Amino acid sequence: MCFKFLWHVLELARQLLKGSVRTFGAPVMASLLSIGLTGLNAAQAQLTTTSHNITNANVTGYSRQQVIQGTQQPLYTGAGFFGQGTQVQTVKRIYSQFLENQTMAADAAHSKSETYYNEIAQIDNLLGDETVGLSSALTSYFNSVQSVAANPSDVSARQSMLSFAEALAGRFSSLNQRMDEIRSGVESQISTTVDSINTLAKQLADLNHQIVVAQASGPGVPANDLLDTRNALIQELNRNVQVTTTTESDGSVSVFIGTGQPLVVGNSTYTLTATPSDSDPKKLQLGIQLLGGNSAKLSDSMITGGSLAGLLAFRSDALDAAQNALGRVAVGVTETFNAQHQLGIDLNGAMGGDFFTPIKGAVQNLPAFVTGTISSAQLDVSYSNVGNLTTDDYVLSFDGTNYNLQRSSDGKSVYSGATLPTDVDGISISLTSGSIAAGDRFLIQPTRYAASSVNVAITDTRLIAAGAPITTSAASSNSGTASISQGSVVSGTGISATSPHIGDITVTFDSATNTFVLGGAASGTLAYNPVADASGKSFTLASPNISFSISGAPKNGDTFTITSNDGGVSDGRNAVALGNLQTTKNMLGGSATYATAYSQIVSKIGTQTHAAEINTSTQQTLLEQAQAAQQSVSGVNLDEEAANLLRYQQAYQAAARVMSTAQTLFEAVLNIAR
Repeated sequence: MCFKFLWHVLELARQLLKGSVRTFGAPVMASLLSIGLTGLNAAQAQLTTTSHNITNANVTGYSRQQVIQGTQQPLYTGAGFFGQGTQVQTVKRIYSQFLENQTMAADAAHSKSETYYNEIAQIDNLLGDETVGLSSALTSYFNSVQSVAANPSDVSARQSMLSFAEALAGRFSSLNQRMDEIRSGVESQISTTVDSINTLAKQLADLNHQIVVAQASGPGVPANDLLDTRNALIQELNRNVQVTTTTESDGSVSVFIGTGQPLVVGNSTYTLTATPSDSDPKKLQLGIQLLGGNSAKLSDSMITGGSLAGLLAFRSDALDAAQNALGRVAVGVTETFNAQHQLGIDLNGAMGGDFFTPIKGAVQNLPAFVTGTISSAQLDVSYSNVGNLTTDDYVLSFDGTNYNLQRSSDGKSVYSGATLPTDVDGISISLTSGSIAAGDRFLIQPTRYAASSVNVAITDTRLIAAGAPITTSAASSNSGTASISQGSVVSGTGISATSPHIGDITVTFDSATNTFVLGGAASGTLAYNPVADASGKSFTLASPNISFSISGAPKNGDTFTITSNDGGVSDGRNAVALGNLQTTKNMLGGSATYATAYSQIVSKIGTQTHAAEINTSTQQTLLEQAQAAQQSVSGVNLDEEAANLLRYQQAYQAAARVMSTAQTLFEAVLNIAR
């Protein structure tokens, strides 16, 4: 009897726990224990996730996670549906792809701008520094030239001129050397950045594989922490080079750069390369190594964001232009100074030679497009007009019939013809040895390395050609008011360099014909109207290439004599002409002096630097705003998480209380049998 009663009690307890005992058509008690257990599990999951959020609050790239709960399938009875507790549906990663894209765009733009600014600031500081810049050296040098003009026979003044010339050459060289160092640093950074990009791409491909495997094991369940790790890698990659991404159906992410060139597809990577450029071997050219061994070149303009874009933009927009512009000033100084120096006579009585060692433009033989062969022909690049020089580099090509000279900056042709170009943008190109075949290409850099080639050609102070080769005089018997200038040599072609002597030339006025009649070493007449030309009229004699001017009103028979300036030790007229070059607008199409041409470089770089600084600051603000917006959604708020801890702790305690109640009821049933 007792055994049978006990069995009935246990069966009742079992049914109570199952919720299958009915009173008035409704369950007497649902499965409190199982319902409480679901609540306990859910609260524990919430506490675990909240703790995970708190401990990862300072981890870069971490996205806040949230447990998503739902009710379990209710139990149907005749009295209706009775709940069966809760269930954890998933752990959701709080993430906005839109805000992430905004942040990445701002980050790439900021990285580009900051890199560009950091690099160009070096040139700005270099050129603008009075102690290392060119302005002070130019001023000091021409001051020394003026001293020689004032005291042409003073040996100390001449020595000072040579010393300041050496200092000027050294300043050109040091500026160019520093720019070469900056260039070397940029190329090194490009190579290092490309290596970093490839490393990150490989890590992304590996993570893609891990994520695909992880999410395949539980369909619909995201691998949140792996996704965050992948996003952090994408962000780091994006700082190096701006990328776009697409999420594939299997959960992997494809990454593209440039105008859609693939870098990562699934667990495969495409290697970014940096190899010597076909158009300038001293520059690194980007490319993408495709599957199957094929490769594609990437132009600099295709890389629009990230530190790599900043390096490329700095190299082409600032460094190349600045170094070429500095070289242009160097060519302007040496070419024009040499030309004028050659028109004077030195203390030995000889015509002046080159004061500075002549500079030649740089030529690099390039591989032919089709065959890849490199021509053995040797070219010479000389300067035909320094005022027309640009800051461009050029590529000269030959198709078998015509030569084509293209600007490297934009590919625009500036010359096409059957002969090598002469006097194009201030340069002339000639063949010095070998022959040019169809397909041959040459890189022409007229001024890139010119600043490093400035050297003083003379060391003997006596060789400074401060005097003028000719002198003029008026006959003491002249009765008119006419006067003649001291005269100068137009070019040295009509005068012997070693023995610059000309026969005496007389210039006698004939009032009947209003002409000056030439006599002695020259013949012919020069028209002159005493009224119309009284303010002055210039004349040039083709042989021996001299010029002079006459002003005033001559009387019939008035005579002037032009003769060699023999023994003109105290003559400083050519030194005066050399000094006047400081203020002569020989540069930039006749619109600038040496100093203003250099100032334009400093001003342009300064403007670019200032603009880059402002842009960097602006991009920093935009980045911070984008990051703040993204963190407002995905970031961990520690105050909120602390409140959640208390909330879920209470839920855990309440669920435990439900289970405790179920235990109490179960014990009450058991007590019936006692």
